[in-house]
Amino acid sequence: MVGVVLAVLLALASVATAAPAGASSAGPYAPPDRPGPPLDVPPADLSASLTCTGNVVAATREPVLLVAGTALTPASNFSWNYERAFTRLGLPYCAVTLPDREMADIQTAGEYIVHAIRAMHQMSGRKVDILGFSQGGMAPRWALRFWPDTRPLVDDLVGIDPSNHGTLDANGACTPSCAPAVWQQRSGSHFLAALNSAAETFAGISYTVVYSRDDEVVVPNFDASGSSSLHTGAGAVVNVAAQQICPTDLSEHLAMGSYDAVAYAVAVDALTHPGPADPARVPRSVCATPLQPGVDHLSFPTDYAAYAVGAVTVVATHPHTPTEPALAPYVWARPPPTP
Repeated sequence: MVGVVLAVLLALASVATAAPAGASSAGPYAPPDRPGPPLDVPPADLSASLTCTGNVVAATREPVLLVAGTALTPASNFSWNYERAFTRLGLPYCAVTLPDREMADIQTAGEYIVHAIRAMHQMSGRKVDILGFSQGGMAPRWALRFWPDTRPLVDDLVGIDPSNHGTLDANGACTPSCAPAVWQQRSGSHFLAALNSAAETFAGISYTVVYSRDDEVVVPNFDASGSSSLHTGAGAVVNVAAQQICPTDLSEHLAMGSYDAVAYAVAVDALTHPGPADPARVPRSVCATPLQPGVDHLSFPTDYAAYAVGAVTVVATHPHTPTEPALAPYVWARPPPTP
C-alpha cells in the first residue's frame, strides 16, 4: 500500500550531514489551568484559515472542526469523504488549514486550532466537536493543554490514528534531520513531553481514539498501550482498535484517515451520541463495507491516489531542519534561561 511507501520515505527522507543535539528541557511545565498566552499569528491569517458550511451559524447541534494529517490539507484529506458524508447527514462543519501542509512547528498550528475553536463557538453558540486524523487528532490537544479557556468550548475530540505519543518512524526519519513537525512527532520528543504533561485529557470533554493495529506510520499501535491511545486525566476516554470491531480489517494509516468504514462508523458514533464512542453501537455490517460513506466508488481510485501521492511527495521533498523547534516560553512554569 501507499502507506508503506510513506513510512519508508519518512525513514529515508534525511540529508547526509550530522545534526547537533536538540535543546534540552528545563524546569517544570506550566500548570494546566494557567491562562494561555495571546496568539502570535496575525488575526487575518487566523481568519483566513477557517472555512465553514453555512449551517455552522446558529447551529442546531455541535459543529465539527476537521483537522487534517501531516503533509495534508483539509481538501486533500476530507473533501472526497468526510465533508461529503457530513453534508448528507446535515452536520455543520468547519475545516482549518494549518501552515505549510502541517510540516511546520505544531506549536504554531495549535494557535490556529485555538482560534478555530473560539470562532466556531462564537458562530454557533454551541460547543465544538473536533475530528482529526494523525497529527490532526493530536494537535488539538496542544490547544486544550495550554489554552484552558478552550476546554469548556469542546464537547468531543475524535482522533483517527492520532500521534498522541509520537512514532518510532519519525525517530529514524530525523537521523540526522527532518521537517519541524516530524521532529515533534518523534517518540520521546520535547514537544510530546510537554503535550502529555500534567494530564492527557480534561474534564467535560469526551475523547475517542480509533486506531489500526496495522498502522505502519504511527507506531507502535498494536493495542491500547500504543502511541495513539490516551489514559491520564479527567476526560471520558474510549480507545478502540478497528480490529476489535472487525478482526479482518487491514487498513493502514492513510486508509484509516480517508476511506475506512470502521473508523468512520466509530467517529460518527462519537459525534452523534453523548460521551465518547461506544463500539457496541457500531453495526458489524461495516466489516463488509469496502468504502465509508461519502467516498465515490467510481472516483475513489483517482481520489485516493491524489491524496496518497500528494502526502508522500510533501514528506519526501519538504525542507529539513537540524533540530526540534524550541518549546515556547508559555510551555514552562518559568521561562527557561536564555542560552
